[in-house]
Amino acid sequence: MRMIISRKLCFLILLAAAGFSTSGQSATNSLAAAAPILSVFVLPGNPHEGRDPFYPESSRPYASAVTTNVVAADTLIIRGFSGTSDNRTVIINNHSFGVGDEGDVTTPAGRVHLRCLAIKANSVVIEANHQRRELSFSTQ
Repeated sequence: MRMIISRKLCFLILLAAAGFSTSGQSATNSLAAAAPILSVFVLPGNPHEGRDPFYPESSRPYASAVTTNVVAADTLIIRGFSGTSDNRTVIINNHSFGVGDEGDVTTPAGRVHLRCLAIKANSVVIEANHQRRELSFSTQ
């Protein structure tokens, strides 16, 4: 008796796993006919288009994703040079750079990402905001 119940139970489980319903139609046919629903998120451009559900009073979602700090020439100051003639480093706004080094420098306008391209005798060639500049060392 126990063997008959377990065979019937296994048959019912296999039948349910195969997707057969009591009406005789396959449940997989109805699932295949329905197209999957994709979730799409669009960042709102202004408060009328949508808001952050966790911080409804925040204006963060509407801010531009790309912000570039315009670097004035007088905000980047060479503090000094160090190293040997083969391996020179320069200190710009209290941050050390070697040739090919990148880093963020604090300026009054905010943080600016710099890349040191070349170190000369009394000047440095840098790239800030995709613009090349040459900074001169002045002793004051």
